[in-house]
Amino acid sequence: MKKKKLLIICDLFPPAFGPRMGYLVKYMSSFGWDVEVITEKVKEDMFAFIADKNKIHYIDYYKNQRFRKVRWLFIVLADLLFNYKNRKIADLAIEQIRMNHFDLILCSTYRSFPLPAALITAKKTGLPLVSDIRDIIEQYPKNEFFTSYIPPIPLLKDLFISFFKKQNIKERNKVLKASDHVTTVSSWHKQLLEQQNKQISLIYNGFDPELFYPNPVVNSQFTITYTGRLHSFGMQDPTLLFSAIKYLSEKKVITPQLCRLEWYVDERSAELLKKESDMYEINEYMDIKDYVPANKIPEVLNKSSILLLLTNISRPGGPRGIMGTKTFEYMAVHKPILCIRSDEDCLEETIKETNAGIAARTEQEVIDFIKYHLDEWKKTGLTKSEIKKEKLVLYSRKEQALQFIRIFEQVLEKHNG
Repeated sequence: MKKKKLLIICDLFPPAFGPRMGYLVKYMSSFGWDVEVITEKVKEDMFAFIADKNKIHYIDYYKNQRFRKVRWLFIVLADLLFNYKNRKIADLAIEQIRMNHFDLILCSTYRSFPLPAALITAKKTGLPLVSDIRDIIEQYPKNEFFTSYIPPIPLLKDLFISFFKKQNIKERNKVLKASDHVTTVSSWHKQLLEQQNKQISLIYNGFDPELFYPNPVVNSQFTITYTGRLHSFGMQDPTLLFSAIKYLSEKKVITPQLCRLEWYVDERSAELLKKESDMYEINEYMDIKDYVPANKIPEVLNKSSILLLLTNISRPGGPRGIMGTKTFEYMAVHKPILCIRSDEDCLEETIKETNAGIAARTEQEVIDFIKYHLDEWKKTGLTKSEIKKEKLVLYSRKEQALQFIRIFEQVLEKHNG
């Protein structure tokens, strides 16, 4: 039987903070599909162990590194005004489809690029289009979706961001309405996006079962570990943890020799953490470290005592529907998860359903959770969560590849029928 062939058009492959497409490609071939990828070239080494295995076609928009910021601004403006980046992607995609047989296009994005490129390609080739939406502007507090540099000219920044936001949402919604199917990552995202297309499915982020599984390591210190980055304290609020550590330290329940807060973060996140922890006078508990490659993270998680998720209450003007990859990777190693502060929404529900830990709403909940697992650790040097395995399997990247394939087959049946 001839293998079906999928063309993935995506913003980054595989992005360090959203390796959804990388893991999808990894498992597609075992279910009888061939995959090729078209994406923007970026300097990214964390997921090379995935990327090297696949056929990837890169477009390098920034070949000349001189005047990079000026070139970046020029390209952003050209893209907003003339759809420059999307047209470059579409030209390459159409060329590949004309040279090779493909059955379907999947476009995955965290904002809107390269959704217009995928729609142009689908219209010109007649192939069905599935759009996968990982993140959207509406999920961020205020204008925190925009992190790139803009010259500090009065009014320019606000006007530019406002225009960018409106254009981005308009572009995205246009493509969603024209898509044969839409997939997204949380129930909140699904509820918002189904206003554009009723043919929408929820496929969570997840964990790679070949990398993330329980392999506990006895540790001589009680460690609370965070891996990733912090956008802002509006999105990710660690203050309940810091106040709880301060309290436990003052009560002599913990000492810096006994308990460590380990942070595997980037430089910007490290600066935020240092300033905040200094206010709580707990710097002596902090170990701020560099990122580790993605395939080394399971080792870090398995030697930890508590795994930390940082978020904030889900509300208008606050973060909405955040269900990041690390949530499920944490679950997969069966270590207790401490989510601070509870979103009081889909993330809290998922943690409860899986029995993975606690989504804390109060300082006392954090104190009690740490004390409970500290006592557990003192007995054996280990901690664990009694995760519900029948729930956990739904978040396996391998199982999720099957979820995508079922959608692809439904789309193809309808398209060809």
